[in-house]
Amino acid sequence: MSKNWTSNSWRNFPIKQQPTYENSAHLKKVENQLANFPPLVSFDEIEKLKSELAAVANGEAFLLQGGDCAESFTEFSHDNLKSFFRTVMQMTIALMYGLKKPIVKVGRIAGQYAKPRSQNDETIDGITLPAYRGDIINGIEFEKNARFADPKRLIDSYFYSAASLNYLRSLALGGYGNLRKVNKWNEEFAHSLNSKKNTEEVIAKVNDILNFMKACGLDSKSLPQLTTASFFTSHEALLLNYEETFTRQDKDSKKNYDLSAHMLWIGDRTRHPDEAHVEFMRGIANPIAFKVGPSISRDDLLKLLDILNPQNEAGRITLISRMGAAKVDEFLPPLVEAVKAAGRSVIWSCDPMHGNTIKSSNGYKTRKFDDILNEIKSFFQIHSAAGTYAGGVHFEMTGQNVTECLGGNQQISEINLSDRYHTHCDPRLNSSQSVELAFMIAQDLSK
Repeated sequence: MSKNWTSNSWRNFPIKQQPTYENSAHLKKVENQLANFPPLVSFDEIEKLKSELAAVANGEAFLLQGGDCAESFTEFSHDNLKSFFRTVMQMTIALMYGLKKPIVKVGRIAGQYAKPRSQNDETIDGITLPAYRGDIINGIEFEKNARFADPKRLIDSYFYSAASLNYLRSLALGGYGNLRKVNKWNEEFAHSLNSKKNTEEVIAKVNDILNFMKACGLDSKSLPQLTTASFFTSHEALLLNYEETFTRQDKDSKKNYDLSAHMLWIGDRTRHPDEAHVEFMRGIANPIAFKVGPSISRDDLLKLLDILNPQNEAGRITLISRMGAAKVDEFLPPLVEAVKAAGRSVIWSCDPMHGNTIKSSNGYKTRKFDDILNEIKSFFQIHSAAGTYAGGVHFEMTGQNVTECLGGNQQISEINLSDRYHTHCDPRLNSSQSVELAFMIAQDLSK
């Protein structure tokens, strides 16, 4: 591992999950353009998130991270962004009441346009084309022209991300997340549930608190703590040539930041300690995460922590466990114990999505609500037994009423999957399933 880090030192290391661009001159021109564009986030915003995550690492707050598997240009709209933010806020109220702690809200949004793939190519009816790798790289249409890696899509992704961020900031700071309004949304949600009792109890208690505050002369509409929300963005830092263009040095602190998002993560396929993604991420001051799957060893996990967080800084590292409901009890406990024994400051977050993907009998990639819930329950039980803090959850979700995951209160079955199966990659929890899950987690933890 080279000691002298620069924003492009990753180019000297082996790298996986990258597209092949046919016109390198065009790619270089686009990279130079992006390097002159205004950054998407600021140094101060990143440091604010890091301080909130430090509270999570110390057991004083909880991380809720969620959003699209892979954002798409075609699904970009005012309505979809608004429904996503609304869903996150509904989940926040449920979790905040159940845990009695602040909720740090981080979206997989405004930059989650690239996806790793298990195969480089896709074959249909005897025709082989490059795999779809996300809208930042190529198109999902199974056509020769669409599947070529197009550098112009890097610029398109920047503008879609900028527009998303601008609107999300207006929602977060403009009162759309007003606590009384969010609780009203949860009342409407509760009416749709088959079993309402526990959910309605939480909603009624929150209303009681708001009414008591009003009686004390505290107007929930005028208090900034109740009318505005901190909201941050994240994505997988997969395309390092894109990330490099947004790397800037803060003149005061002399730290380097990737200003494409507040938080970035490394996937399970690209976290090798001696490869490019780890090299890039070790040099930026953003909060970062990496996926922890069944294939990682205790030694590799601790080595990654040595490389990525040598100062053992609280709030710097989130470990996103993605084991699967059938494997979490076997593979997660030794890793939790190893990190605890080494005295490392980390946030443990549960991704119950990626280890629970199955194929339905009618050919759809899907996930079962019960598998997702069971992995979360095991995750919390494992940490409880180890005396460590289960600090967060990480969902692939949307605010739309899609039918991509099986089960939940809506009782989505295999025959329903084709009704509204819109994802460009992996199946997502819909708005109702996401809020339902948040209430179930909150109820379990409050006990």
